[in-house]
Amino acid sequence: MKVFKFGGTSVGSAAGLQNIREIIAREPGRVAVVVSALGGVTDLLLSTGATAAQADPAYCDRYESICRRHREAIAESVPAHLQEETRAQVEALLEELGNILRGVFLIQDLSPKTTNTIVGYGERLSSLIVSRIIDGAVLRDARAFIKTEPYFNKHIVDFALTNELVRSTFADDARVSVVPGFISSDKTTGEATTLGRGGSDYTAAIIAAAVGAEALNIYTDVDGFMTADPRVIDKAYLIESLTFVEAMELCNFGAKVIYPPTIFPAYNRNIPIYIRNTYRTECPGTYISREVTVPVAGRGDMHKAIKGISSINDSCLLTIRGLGMCGVIGVNYRIFKALAKAGVSVFMVSQASSENTTSIGVRRDDAERAREVLSTEFAQEIATGEIDEIMLECDLATVAIVGENMRHCPGIAGKLFGTLGRNGINVIACAQGASETNISFVVKVESLRKTLNVIHDSFFLSEYQVLNLFLTGVGLVGGSLIEQIRSQQEVLLRTNALKINVVGISNSRRSIFDRDGIDLARYRELLENEGVPTTPQTIRDRITEMNIFNSVFVDCTASPAVAEIYGDLLSHNVSVVTANKIAASSAYEHYAALKNTARTRGVKFLFETNVGAGLPIINTINDLRHSGDTILGLRAVLSGTLNYIFNVLSEEIPFSRAVAMAKEAGYAEPDPRIDLSGTDVVRKLVILARESGYEVEQADVVKNLFVPNSIFEGSTEDFWAKVPQLDAEFERQRRVLAAEGKRWRFVALMENGRCSVGLETVEAGHPFYDLEGSNNIILIRTTRYDEYPLQIKGYGAGASVTAAGVFADIMSIANIR
Repeated sequence: MKVFKFGGTSVGSAAGLQNIREIIAREPGRVAVVVSALGGVTDLLLSTGATAAQADPAYCDRYESICRRHREAIAESVPAHLQEETRAQVEALLEELGNILRGVFLIQDLSPKTTNTIVGYGERLSSLIVSRIIDGAVLRDARAFIKTEPYFNKHIVDFALTNELVRSTFADDARVSVVPGFISSDKTTGEATTLGRGGSDYTAAIIAAAVGAEALNIYTDVDGFMTADPRVIDKAYLIESLTFVEAMELCNFGAKVIYPPTIFPAYNRNIPIYIRNTYRTECPGTYISREVTVPVAGRGDMHKAIKGISSINDSCLLTIRGLGMCGVIGVNYRIFKALAKAGVSVFMVSQASSENTTSIGVRRDDAERAREVLSTEFAQEIATGEIDEIMLECDLATVAIVGENMRHCPGIAGKLFGTLGRNGINVIACAQGASETNISFVVKVESLRKTLNVIHDSFFLSEYQVLNLFLTGVGLVGGSLIEQIRSQQEVLLRTNALKINVVGISNSRRSIFDRDGIDLARYRELLENEGVPTTPQTIRDRITEMNIFNSVFVDCTASPAVAEIYGDLLSHNVSVVTANKIAASSAYEHYAALKNTARTRGVKFLFETNVGAGLPIINTINDLRHSGDTILGLRAVLSGTLNYIFNVLSEEIPFSRAVAMAKEAGYAEPDPRIDLSGTDVVRKLVILARESGYEVEQADVVKNLFVPNSIFEGSTEDFWAKVPQLDAEFERQRRVLAAEGKRWRFVALMENGRCSVGLETVEAGHPFYDLEGSNNIILIRTTRYDEYPLQIKGYGAGASVTAAGVFADIMSIANIR
């Protein structure tokens, strides 16, 4: 025999009932079909009873709704020649229900016994209808063979008696038996009892275990167990196989696929469980057995350390703490005995090794009662100060990662908590059983979504890793970066299993945010039409409010105001990648604080493009230092703008025209005076000196400039009006240099922490002489590279190469280089 259970959504529509008929018709052997009440009817029965108990006539409308649902089910699904008989039997049950509700209304009392009786009509009605749509089906009453006994205000199954009754009931030759789930009866009084919410699954498991069924098939409205809640994680996918232990762990921690008690009877008799979707019969579903099995689709899930993640949203944490608990025998016995007497279920326990603190996880509905019980139990110890007041913390969520492959696999807990820490998720309490199949921990409920996404992504339950980018600045560099990301998104997803998800874009005036990702082909249109007015501070606030995992803030501006928000973002575990030199060249104390925040929070603060655009200068210096080398000196041409200007100077192109050409080519800063005044090079040199290990401020740099200060005074328009005044003198000096075979280069120099910048002339043969266009070059002298300095040379300016350098920093956060 095989046992099938169909949930409320499966029997709640004509399509579902038709699928049930077809599924059972395909089974060649004997089957038992257990059904739930029509979808939503159980809740409707409970609310109708409660309304009647308040003497509220509105209960009649709800009762009529119940009647209408079942009449429609008969009309839509039961064969025409059976409808009259079925309708008569259903109407008789509905009349009984109506009389009971009328009595509740009149006496204004709703006892547990009456509630059980009322709510049981849902399964009694649905099973009657289902028995009429399956040819030759026999309807059986579960109350006749599933017997319970009271235990701590609940009803538990008497298996010895129940198994005997089930076997005798199903000893006949009926091919199809239809059974109402959820309902049972007291073994002594015969009064109606229930098996609890989800009890129809339990009914099916009890029958399957008693008759030694070949398989237990649970049909519902989902495909099976998922790696995580798909309502929270859109990348969650079907787990095709689980062990009984894994399934139980997932069920206990919130995976509402099957009722947790269902698993033990099947496990005890080694009966495999299949979870399938009534509306997607082609889906393989989840197969649950004692042994780890190979998935049908071959996803390789059996080799992953964890199989799934589940969570309990309405968690509360009770903490019993006190120095008087240390070394005292029997404290935990008293805790759990008191809670058991009160009928409080504990789903997690965390205890300090010093024994002075024990934290227990309970459901929100049990929390206040649990605190009262424990406060009473330890009243004397609380009065004497041996134990503190019992603490209760609510608005929490408990998360569990589950997998048999976690057993004896080192590093799982370290990876878990390291990942959570890097994303700014605080773990309030944690527990791991000796079986090593479950690690449970408690977080604030507002962190739950982020927590689930982080874990799903980190443990490769997802098919790809995700980086969520917030990008500000959509000018030349930012616009080029967005286009590079757009063109590479599909490639990175296919070749590196990396999804670059741009969830925020802003310009100097407006911002757009979308947790699911922004259409990069339309971002300018979206900014203009849907963008909201913003400032750097409102951008910061929105990013922290969204609280998205694996977040990266990308700054492609030159704005001091944007640079000011880095610290707050880093402290909220948002990595920062920036082409903006302001922060890294600001006061050394601020620079060091940003670096320290990134290090302590486990996130990245990357600014490779601050010097040399896309050239790997900072990374090279860091690699040298990390390997134990010492940076002794730097000599460099760091301004692509100035190098371009001095390379294009000629008899035909005067100095003022060369500056304009640099601006037009996109090499210069938005304000060219930053380049010509040497400010840009000073900032770059300060950054390099700091990354080389020296504490340098911009004021420490000696500046030997080539443009008089008077040119820089006034507005940008004033600057463009005055700069032609320099053309004649530059042309005179250029001719002299050309005759001597020399060239100008604006050089940055650092020797043992002493820094200077200035215009120099170089002769043929010098490493800087043949530096073309906007190229940069840096000579790095170290303990290892002393006589022959390390040389890095290449494009040092331009939107596309700078954007590419920013992109490379982003890739390094995903550990892709």
